[in-house]
Amino acid sequence: MIVVTGATGNVGRPLVQALAAADEQVTAVSRGVSGVAVPEGVQYRQVDLAAPESLRPVFDGADAVFLQDGGAGEHLLSPQGILDVAKAGGVRRVVLLSSQGVATRPQSSSHGQIGRSIEDAIRQSGMDWTILRPGGFASNAFAWAETIRTERTAAAPFGDTGLPWIDPADIGEVAAAALREDGHTGQVYELTGPALSTPRQRAEVIGDAIGEPIRFIEQTRDEARAQMLQFMPEPVVETTLDIIGNPTPAEQRISPDVEQVLGRAPRTFAEWAIRNIAAFR
Repeated sequence: MIVVTGATGNVGRPLVQALAAADEQVTAVSRGVSGVAVPEGVQYRQVDLAAPESLRPVFDGADAVFLQDGGAGEHLLSPQGILDVAKAGGVRRVVLLSSQGVATRPQSSSHGQIGRSIEDAIRQSGMDWTILRPGGFASNAFAWAETIRTERTAAAPFGDTGLPWIDPADIGEVAAAALREDGHTGQVYELTGPALSTPRQRAEVIGDAIGEPIRFIEQTRDEARAQMLQFMPEPVVETTLDIIGNPTPAEQRISPDVEQVLGRAPRTFAEWAIRNIAAFR
């Protein structure tokens, strides 16, 4: 049995779907999961990862677990506690969703330092581990959904700076492979899309998908910062702005790891936009 934490998130949801399609026994875990959110036949449990002891019945008899780092600024309060409970329940394999920033921004408290501490706990767990380090998610474009629907506009800073955003469904499929197959133990996979894309280009792609032009509005860094502070902690905002405004060569590198694991190229942003077209109409 495979336990998927964060099962209703951008990565957890397609991961659960991929595992269910492969006829794996899956338990989907999150604070707000329900039967509506998971495929037929998938077990689900509402659990708070901040209380590791509550996971004992979830992990009992499980073979593998997909563990999210919780996202920058909302990291797991006790990764070691969760891993201890998992091992006691019989879990032998763990796949961690980490962040590219662990390697590219090691001095950042919000990305590198927190992420590294969680990765270190995974490495020292005594279980078979695989670490996934994606860059930016294509699903970040959902932040434009309301203004595209109502005004046909999309606002972002650094309009012509490209990054290789990845489709979360590809992350889910790589995670499914690492959870189900041998040969991934001890691997750290850097996950990116197939090409650099800029905010201006992504707005144009969404416009093409819905069949109407989108007006791109380039924000200043200060304008973007003020907007982002409404839902992100300040250290996360500053590091994120540094990444999207002045990416390192490593952050703009196109990684071969998705294709290496899945045997196909990663999906393009256009494919993501077409699949999620309803959010922008």
